[in-house]
Amino acid sequence: MRRHLSTHKGFTARAKDWVIVYSELFDQKSLAISREQEIKKWKSKTKIVELITK
Repeated sequence: MRRHLSTHKGFTARAKDWVIVYSELFDQKSLAISREQEIKKWKSKTKIVELITK
């Protein structure tokens, strides 16, 4: 989150209104990255909304 709000270059550099709406905790960074990639591959808005409203 800090990197997204900082003054770096890239796609997310322009947006400064990030809000955390969902999070999961993992013991290993590799597991967290795998889960993030899994969620990002979902193409169903309904599935994503269902996840964040649990």
